[in-house]
Amino acid sequence: MIRSLFARTALILAVVFLLFQAMATLVVYRTVIKPVAERSADDLAGLIVLSAQTWVELPPEVRPAFERELAQRHGLRLQAASGVIRPPAAQFPFRQEIEQALSKRLDTKILLEGGAESGTAWVVMAIGGRQLQAGFFPNRYAVRPPLAAVTLVSLGTFLVLLTALLLVRRITVPLARASRAAGVVGKGGIPEPLPETGPQELADLARRFNQMAREVQELLENRTTLLGGISHDLRTPLTRLQLNLELLREKFDPAKLDRMQKDLAEMNTMIGGYLELARSTQPEMAQEVDLDELLKKLAEKHGASYRSGGACRFRAGPGALTRVLDNLLQNAHRYGAGEAAPELHLKCGTKHVEISVLDSGSGIPEAELEKVLRPFYRLEASRAAATGGTGLGLAIVKQLAEINGWEIRLRNRAEGGLEARLVLAADFNPPDRPSRKP
Repeated sequence: MIRSLFARTALILAVVFLLFQAMATLVVYRTVIKPVAERSADDLAGLIVLSAQTWVELPPEVRPAFERELAQRHGLRLQAASGVIRPPAAQFPFRQEIEQALSKRLDTKILLEGGAESGTAWVVMAIGGRQLQAGFFPNRYAVRPPLAAVTLVSLGTFLVLLTALLLVRRITVPLARASRAAGVVGKGGIPEPLPETGPQELADLARRFNQMAREVQELLENRTTLLGGISHDLRTPLTRLQLNLELLREKFDPAKLDRMQKDLAEMNTMIGGYLELARSTQPEMAQEVDLDELLKKLAEKHGASYRSGGACRFRAGPGALTRVLDNLLQNAHRYGAGEAAPELHLKCGTKHVEISVLDSGSGIPEAELEKVLRPFYRLEASRAAATGGTGLGLAIVKQLAEINGWEIRLRNRAEGGLEARLVLAADFNPPDRPSRKP
């Protein structure tokens, strides 16, 4: 059973082109070869009958010269019948058409006979009361198939078939390569990037597959990082809880109970952050949002100053947008200088919208600007929630932004502090994709 796409396509193309060749040959035969053969047979029959009639009417002394002229100019031998019974003539192309043309002109059934010389055919006929026999070479008069036309059609068919197979091969080879790479991804491996070359559709397919492979790789890395972070971050409060519980066995201490409640609250915050990161893998349905009104409420909630860009209605996922801006404003509060309030700016355009969150802190080293968007990455190395948070805030921001087609940009301000700019594009259409969970 043929299973590969190339083999099946090649077989179908071969069958189709063979059928085309057969039909083309049949059409050429019926419209060109056969009519020409019938016309040629009729011309030969007319020449034989006319020559025989002329021979009968000529004086006997002139007939030898006439016979020589026929033989030299037309390859036709004409003489009185010898009465010798000859076997039927050998088969040759369009013999039947010549016999039919002779029978029609002589008004009697004519069958060609063979001669002593190989490759000759004789016809015996009664003309003007005389029995005559005329011999000719079928190779000279029989219509041959137009070999040039047949060869040209056959060559054209072969070249078209070969070209089609080469084109199919160019399509099936990248698909087979993508299939093998998908198998590697399915086993949890990292395939070699597919060449992003060739026709636009195949290049786009390779580009999207490479992007998917990178996303799967990042997903696996994030899952490993997430599990490691959960194990590391929860171990410390759990150890404190266990220690305080042992101490409470000896003596009840309200202060220890308060610390245990704080540890539980810290663990709850961590787990909430983990779950939020795990859930932020689906694009939210976009709807028209009054961004100016939304940012006013967020600025009031977080005690930030707001610079309005005027009335601005834009299509976006309100829930995801609120979570992103909440996280950015919380970071601005945490890392801002002293009591300085963060700033919230809105710049509204027809094609895109820019929302900036600015703080007046110490900023982030240039080499760390991309790293802080990774899960659990902190500039403060103690991993203490009081000083560095869980390390998931900006990771959640980045993941929500990417999944909804937004862009997050971090840059240090010249006057000090950090600017986190969120860019919303109007032409993004979130794709349907299955939920991914680390």
